[in-house]
Amino acid sequence: MSTAEPGTSATGLERLRALLLAEGGLIATLLAPVPDGGCAGEYGEDPSSPGRIAAEGPRAAGHREEYELLIEAIYEGYLLHYGSPRVLRKPEADLGLLAGDQLYAIGLERLVSLGDTVAVAELADTITLSALAQGAGERELAEAVWAAGARAVGWGPSELHRHAKDLLLARAPEAIDAMRTSAEATPAAP
Repeated sequence: MSTAEPGTSATGLERLRALLLAEGGLIATLLAPVPDGGCAGEYGEDPSSPGRIAAEGPRAAGHREEYELLIEAIYEGYLLHYGSPRVLRKPEADLGLLAGDQLYAIGLERLVSLGDTVAVAELADTITLSALAQGAGERELAEAVWAAGARAVGWGPSELHRHAKDLLLARAPEAIDAMRTSAEATPAAP
């Protein structure tokens, strides 16, 4: 139940909000107030959001809204762990971690139901590598990991992306540039 006007497509964040409201329970109580008084298009279009990036790729064809929703759920979980969430209020630390984990599970479950094991693997790497970057105090690197991971989900993994992940694991200083390059590349769909 989005507040988007009839005839307009709700954004991934609007669909995420509606999903969490429908889920009910504790996570629904954490929903932040709707921006701008609840008008249509409340979250706006963010072309750089991981959900939007993944949904634009050829691998998401036929399921674009689902990919955008599930990636936004997983990314919102990440933001509950490391940043400022967009749809939920950030509760106390322990509750924030639990809510973040629940959002990871919601998104990954939806992805598994699509049968996309390649994207599951890419998102598992994205979650792990962004956590490593955050643990090292490298927030910009973590954001580059998310952009590159979303690109890999939508367009498929590439050798360039695999190399960027290897550089990050080796803690090489050029990892951030490699991730940014991977995020901007448009590899061929598998």
